[in-house]
Amino acid sequence: MADLHTHDPAGRRRASPAPDPEAAGRALAIHARLCPVYGCPIPYFHSLDPLSELVSSLLSHRTRNAESGRAFKALRARYPDWSVLLDAPVPEIEATIAGVTWPELKAPRIRAVLRAVAERHGALGLDFLEGMPVAQARAWLEAIPGIGPKTSAAVLSFSTLRMPALPVDSHHHRVAQRLGLIGPRVDVGPAHAILRAQLPADWSAQDLYDNHEILMLHGQQVCHHGKPACGRCVLVDLCPSAPAAYREP
Repeated sequence: MADLHTHDPAGRRRASPAPDPEAAGRALAIHARLCPVYGCPIPYFHSLDPLSELVSSLLSHRTRNAESGRAFKALRARYPDWSVLLDAPVPEIEATIAGVTWPELKAPRIRAVLRAVAERHGALGLDFLEGMPVAQARAWLEAIPGIGPKTSAAVLSFSTLRMPALPVDSHHHRVAQRLGLIGPRVDVGPAHAILRAQLPADWSAQDLYDNHEILMLHGQQVCHHGKPACGRCVLVDLCPSAPAAYREP
């Protein structure tokens, strides 16, 4: 079911912001322009169960993929069953994930989040989310301290649940701002609802995954943080941030 609503911290549903028609049209044009460049449909980069994806997502915050990937493998090797981690000493967890950014914060957070899942659900697992509408599943996850919009969307989209949720990472967010899809002061968290509302309500999980991936890849390969390569950007005529010289016919 489509992710048509957002929610407050108490989990109450509220309508997503109505998309600006011009921004929605631009979002579709951008998607159509980038998909041939990056090869939609894009294969999912892994197939973790949703609980493992939750751990992976918590590790990845402000951390390069290579480092978070190594930390996840190390954590999995030490705790083949996540239930063992529930009572593991925090210093032991921290030492295991030492390669990530802020391991001293992530170690207790991961343990606390997994404990909260087990307490709220009555068992340590998230496969039950598959039977929920996307908005309800995200509300359930985000009611747990330490889980925000990016993590909830990643769990639903990237894991074997393959649900239609739209994650927004820092690259995706930067490109969306430069393209005028979101305002310059819109943070990553609020951007999730705005960017999702601009896309068709009936888009599949693969469609939304592709949208995230192509904007992320474009941010990594062309629309760089420091010096965007506007001279080789296929979106330059659609981009209000591009220098006028590049946008002139």
